Amino acid sequence: MKSSVFAEIKSIFAASLFALCASTLVAAPQATAADAASATAAAPAAAPAPEAAAPAAAPTDVAAPAVAKETVENPYGLDALWKGGDFVARSTLIIMAIMSMGSWYILITKFVDQLKMSGQAKDAKTKFWKAASVQAGVTSLKEGSPFRFIAETATKATDHHEGALLEQIDLNSWVTMSIQRSVDKVQSRLQDGLAFLATVGSTAPFVGLFGTVWGIYNALTAIGVAGQASIDKVAGPVGEALIMTAIGLGVAVPAVLGYNFLVRRNKTAMEDVRAFSADLHSVVLSGAMSKATGAASIKKVG
Repeated sequence: MKSSVFAEIKSIFAASLFALCASTLVAAPQATAADAASATAAAPAAAPAPEAAAPAAAPTDVAAPAVAKETVENPYGLDALWKGGDFVARSTLIIMAIMSMGSWYILITKFVDQLKMSGQAKDAKTKFWKAASVQAGVTSLKEGSPFRFIAETATKATDHHEGALLEQIDLNSWVTMSIQRSVDKVQSRLQDGLAFLATVGSTAPFVGLFGTVWGIYNALTAIGVAGQASIDKVAGPVGEALIMTAIGLGVAVPAVLGYNFLVRRNKTAMEDVRAFSADLHSVVLSGAMSKATGAASIKKVG
């Protein structure tokens, strides 16, 4: 009886062990298939991530060209005035440009000449009056100096006071007239170009005003033909026309100021010239009179 019971327990234990082994073998392939299926599903899910990141970076490349600034051409100003102006408007601008360039050229060149003349006046004071004779003083001055020109004229007047007609004029009057003519020539040379400055200063504003009137007339005519009288259509052409008046004033003001500046400096320069000529007149006459006295005494002795 005990043996039969023990045999049944042994058979039940063997059957349980066999069932456990069979269930283990069946569950292992299923787990492997599940792991493979989950890995396969995770791979496609991870792959779109870089693709999703790529479109996010793409807009940066597309937005880069938008940084460049567009150059917008100004529809108003001098360039538009020149391009849109007719023959009369352009001629007016050219005339005022010539006036301005001529004024500045004369102003600069005359100022340089006055500086040179100031230095030549100092040379005449330091060199000429310290010379042993008038002729030596003449050679000590620079070529082209107005003071040398006056001194040479005075010496020639004393040496060439001869002829039937000239002998009727006494030596004093002849030397005085010769020196005065040379001084007048120097003054006339200093005043060269001042008439142009005065003309520009008095006429340039009216030339600019003429350009303004002509420009406004053309602007209003164009607006009337177009049939548009809004402020943006009127302000541009009329403003461009008013530039003509501003240019005319810009040309006239430097010319007037330069004219007054040069005239004032010319007066100072001519004071030095007249002082030199007066002293030279006395020296030349005294030397000429001494020569005449010596020649007369020699004749008497002979």
